[in-house]
Formats: sequence, C-alpha cells, structure tokens
Amino acid sequence: MGLNSYSFRVRYAETDQMGVVYHGNYAQYFELGRVEWLRAMGITYKSMEDNGIILPVISLHINYKKSALYDDLLTVRTRLKSKPMVKIEFDYELLNESGELLATANTVLAFMDKKTGRPIKCPDYILEKLED
Repeated sequence: MGLNSYSFRVRYAETDQMGVVYHGNYAQYFELGRVEWLRAMGITYKSMEDNGIILPVISLHINYKKSALYDDLLTVRTRLKSKPMVKIEFDYELLNESGELLATANTVLAFMDKKTGRPIKCPDYILEKLED
C-alpha cells in the first residue's frame, strides 16, 4: 500500500554529548512519518480529532541498526501494512543522507471514539482515499 517519504534534520537537542540521537527520539521520528503519510492523503490528526476520532498507539517496535547523528538529514519511509479495520498498522524505515538504514519500526494504532474511549472501525473517508 501507499509509501510516503518525509525528510528532516536532526536537531542538537535530540542528541547526547557524543552527538548521537537518543534512542527515545526515534518514536517521534516515526510519528512524523505517520502524520506526514496521512497529510499526503489529505487527512490530518487535527481533522480526525475534530471529528471525534483519536488514534492512540497500542504497539511500537523498533529495530536499531546504526546511530543517527547531529545534523544528519534523515528520511523516514512510511508504508501502510494492510487495509485498516479497527486498527491501522504501519511499517517504517529510517535512512540517513547516504541511504544507510538506521532503524526499522512497526506501529499499530487503534481508531477510538474520543467521547466514549471505545474502539470504532476505520472511518469511510480514510478507506475511500486508500482506494484512489
């Protein structure tokens, strides 16, 4: 299914004294990838929340391969793993400017009704965009 790439530069605040990206920041990088994947389809988290839908992460798995460094230009590639139902699953690759694979990841998120906190099926407007 649809692949989206998004590039950004590592900020100094994301690194330790050796200029290496702190491992906890990778989750934010994959969130950027996911948000930009949705935005490329014309959907924003804000619009979903305004329509009463929240999308909490219920699973995150990261495999670290090589360190990202201060001022590296990184690209996160985000791919939808399968057609969403109540859950939506993404696979990610994080690469540096040289094309070296730094990390891979997988997230699973659940569509939830903001008011009730109960799971709901993927909204039709998202499914329709996936069929385009």
